[in-house]
Amino acid sequence: MLVDSHCHFHLLEDTPGPEAALEAAVNAGVSYFLNVAVDVEHRDDLVAFAERHPRVFTSVGVHPSGRGEDPAPERIAALAEHPRVIAVGETGLDYVTDRGELGWQRDRFRRHVEAARLCGRPIIVHSRGAPEDTVAILRETAAGDVGGVIHCFVEDYATARALLDLGFHLSLSGILTFRNADALRETARRLPPDRLLIETDCPYLAPVPHRGQENRPAWVGRVAECLAEIQGRDAEAVAWQTAGNFFDCFSRAPRPDGL
Repeated sequence: MLVDSHCHFHLLEDTPGPEAALEAAVNAGVSYFLNVAVDVEHRDDLVAFAERHPRVFTSVGVHPSGRGEDPAPERIAALAEHPRVIAVGETGLDYVTDRGELGWQRDRFRRHVEAARLCGRPIIVHSRGAPEDTVAILRETAAGDVGGVIHCFVEDYATARALLDLGFHLSLSGILTFRNADALRETARRLPPDRLLIETDCPYLAPVPHRGQENRPAWVGRVAECLAEIQGRDAEAVAWQTAGNFFDCFSRAPRPDGL
């Protein structure tokens, strides 16, 4: 069983589009998907897609660099009150896309942690170029109480250890397969299997051998294969382990029988 723990069906631009991309992924052996929000303006569309497809869950939140509505914690929590919404986010910090004084990003991050606390959902954390501040805010807000995942994890082992100690899962993406990702692969080798998820972040970060193409959820198995190679494990075992970890992390998602 494979789970794509972080994808954006609604951001696909190339053909065949979200419905066909979902069908292709299911045919490739991917069983469940978390279709992650980047704004609240499209919340109803994401919920409707998840309602049509029992294999798909969704979230509510505003990307760290998002420029749309920036709601209060109470509004985010209210928007999360739907059975297909299993997380808050993606939230966090992005010091690469945005530059200058970024106190507004840190405030937004804190508001999302508070929203997660109000609605009882874990958080999906985006951290780009900001490992120290990400860890600091998660500690400051006691975000381990709500838990969640650091999506598209790319940092060193010391940062990984700090995040694991706070109670978070770490999700690995197609970056793991990139030629210049030796440091990440060495970190991944040391990570505990019971705290790892895998993702595509589709339509971004297509894994080797698909680099340069719009990423697809059907390719999440390549991340599992690469992780298995790095840790000296069986790829099917990694797929099942990361699937189980997904349902541990996102407990609002009904766990399938036999997992």
